[in-house]
Amino acid sequence: MTQADFAFNPFEPGFFTDPYSRYDVLRETSPVNQTLMGPWLLTRYDDCMKLLRDPTLSVEPKNSDSEREGMIAAVLGTDEVLNRGSRAILNIDPPDHDRLRRIFSKAFTPRLIEDLRPLARQLVDEALDAVEARGEMDVISDLAFPLPFTIISEMLGVPTENRDELRDWSHALVKTLDPIISEDEIRAAFAAGTSIQEHVTELIEQKRRKPDGGLISALLAAEDDGAVFDENELMDQVVLLYVAGHETTVNLIGNGVFALLSHPEQADRVRTDPEIEQNAVEEILRFDSPVQFSRRITLKPIEIDGHHIDAESFVLTGLGAANRDPAKWGPTASELDVGRVGAAQHLSFGSGIHHCLGASLARLEAREVFGPLLRRFPNIALVDETPDHNGRMVLRGLNRLPVSLG
Repeated sequence: MTQADFAFNPFEPGFFTDPYSRYDVLRETSPVNQTLMGPWLLTRYDDCMKLLRDPTLSVEPKNSDSEREGMIAAVLGTDEVLNRGSRAILNIDPPDHDRLRRIFSKAFTPRLIEDLRPLARQLVDEALDAVEARGEMDVISDLAFPLPFTIISEMLGVPTENRDELRDWSHALVKTLDPIISEDEIRAAFAAGTSIQEHVTELIEQKRRKPDGGLISALLAAEDDGAVFDENELMDQVVLLYVAGHETTVNLIGNGVFALLSHPEQADRVRTDPEIEQNAVEEILRFDSPVQFSRRITLKPIEIDGHHIDAESFVLTGLGAANRDPAKWGPTASELDVGRVGAAQHLSFGSGIHHCLGASLARLEAREVFGPLLRRFPNIALVDETPDHNGRMVLRGLNRLPVSLG
């Protein structure tokens, strides 16, 4: 048999419902796999961890020989799109990455995150109050989306009246994270990116004229030994905060509620033992990661488990696959266990210098949802046990999650 016999194929029927069984096969048969799409894919925990922490690798697309960016420019007839988001902290290498992270840390503080807990608690209570009389809810539209979107808007110091419009723009834009994208999706993402940039430009100008206590004003004022964000850097950080500040947490909450309701015995443990709630959040992040892949780009040839990988190659760390590697998690790797020892060692927030800046905020929001939801509605149940997944390879989540409240 050849590697092609174990090809990574996201077009395979049922992939988005259950990618994990496919990852299991790859991990056993071809754990360092050159996909038919071009990028290499790693599915073992140790390989992923090592790559994510390798300081010799890049995250800047310009360092890749991938034809994907050229294809995008050809579809749009412009190179402008290739520069969009290129100054976001997720897309740049040291030393600029280190400078931006230090500036970020001046504004994005642990105190700022913890101070949001009362607001998160209030928003969850209000959402549950609103659906109680109905006896049913869509977890995504009624809770999983409004909660993180309202919180990131509060952090930034901006109004929420454009919520639905921004949700649509964000959803179109993040499709560009997937290795496979259609021409129509490219055009939709470009249009969405233009709309978000126009919106953010107006917000930044408002904060310049009238600073407040929000994160945009803090970013405008933050510096590191006299260094501040330039205009492109500021734009890209605010867009990143807007998009990443809710997209991944929507998925975490939706995936988590589905996982718990699909495992009633685990839901009961969370419902009856508040002390287990934080570990339950970590286990849910491990069990069904809202971010399934993270990329690195080789600047020189490397070798992994006997496989030669050329310079300028895209390598995808399979976070979702690594999080269920039996070599790391033992024979129960594919099971949900909210009391699992070491659950927080998952890779759902990445690792190394690009570890997710918003990890603590996502954890806070998830903890304020799972226990309170299960205790408020002890008879909550899935309406449909076949989930409506969003069809995204990288940002795995649900479009809808209808439940009855009992």
